[in-house]
Amino acid sequence: MRVVALVFTGGTISMRFDAGIGGAVPALGADEIVAAARGIEHVAALRVEEWGRFPGPHMTVERQWALRNRLLALVNDPAIDGVVVPHGTDTIEESAYLATRSIATEKPIVFTGAMRNASELSWDGPANLSDSVRVAASDDARGQGALVMFNGRVFSALDVTKAHTHLLDAFESPGLGPIGVVDDGEVVFRRSLPPFAPILSPESPATPVDIVTAYAGADARFLDVSRTSARGVVVAALGRGNVPPAMAEGIGRCLDAGVPVVVASRAPRGRVGTTYGYEGGGRQLANRGAIFTGSRRPQQARIDLMLALGAGLSGDAMRAVFDA
Repeated sequence: MRVVALVFTGGTISMRFDAGIGGAVPALGADEIVAAARGIEHVAALRVEEWGRFPGPHMTVERQWALRNRLLALVNDPAIDGVVVPHGTDTIEESAYLATRSIATEKPIVFTGAMRNASELSWDGPANLSDSVRVAASDDARGQGALVMFNGRVFSALDVTKAHTHLLDAFESPGLGPIGVVDDGEVVFRRSLPPFAPILSPESPATPVDIVTAYAGADARFLDVSRTSARGVVVAALGRGNVPPAMAEGIGRCLDAGVPVVVASRAPRGRVGTTYGYEGGGRQLANRGAIFTGSRRPQQARIDLMLALGAGLSGDAMRAVFDA
């Protein structure tokens, strides 16, 4: 029987409604959640550890990196065949992306959680946990990088995002769809992943790296703050990678000060590019030295920039990270 490590970090899967507070709060331990996933012990031999009980918004970069280091140790253990990480859904895509970009392993690392807490009739945590263990124990999941498993669907950490605030099928890979499903207990992969950028594994990620969002009439105020306080900046640009003229001036000042600026799009689908040459257009930003991210979303570009800066990359070496 395959051996799967369960690393519980918290999130809605571990919560119950507290009548005194009027909302859901962390309440369940790892053993209680495993017990609710009836029959899971027949899928794989489980090694359960309670790493934390953090709501998704409480996951800092420091906690994410500590979790990444724990996952690295587990996949390097020859006795472990795969890892499942129950995690808060609000930041699960970032923790999963960090893992897939910084851990070189063939072993499956499967992130999951719940959209409903244990006090609700539709608590989805036990089913998601059981399905995730099946994926982590599957030969077909090897070499796929970190995965996110929800509502019977398996997503790549490279392109998954939380696309709805509360539905059970809240996760999507825009324009791509899931890479697999769990169908009546059988793990079925529908597509394989293309090669991606090299793994970045610094001693630690560089922080802080800010995300500054463009909008109609946006100016340079936030960028000017980041210029003096951040290691790098990701701009969530309009459309193809464009910003208002006043914001472009702030990007220029960041670059002149040696603060790298990476341009992503706030649009959920498509690539950024240098199509437009007007003031604030992508061509002018690239000419000033901004780096374009391809199809990465802003939160993914932030993680890559933190890893690249942590690894001491700059210039062409940093650009190569985002060109891949």
